[in-house]
Amino acid sequence: MISNGLCKQLADRPRPPRERFPHDEVDDRPDSSSFPSGHTAAAVAFTAAVAPTWAAAGAACAVPAAMVALEWVQSGAHYPSDVAAGAAIGLATA
Repeated sequence: MISNGLCKQLADRPRPPRERFPHDEVDDRPDSSSFPSGHTAAAVAFTAAVAPTWAAAGAACAVPAAMVALEWVQSGAHYPSDVAAGAAIGLATA
């Protein structure tokens, strides 16, 4: 809710330019604001919520959470600062 419902509405940041990404994934990007990354926020929040209760599962969840963040930058859907803000929101809300 904080990332997608509030922050995306306030920021209204355009996605990275399509020309910077020479692959077809850039055509499948969402039309919503680029800032912050809601997927990263959710992945980090889940990981941060699980880790204190079950450390091994939290550590195992950290790998896919990092992969989510990296994929959204690689695909051209987000700037690195978008996923960093999403991760910060995920940590804060967990």
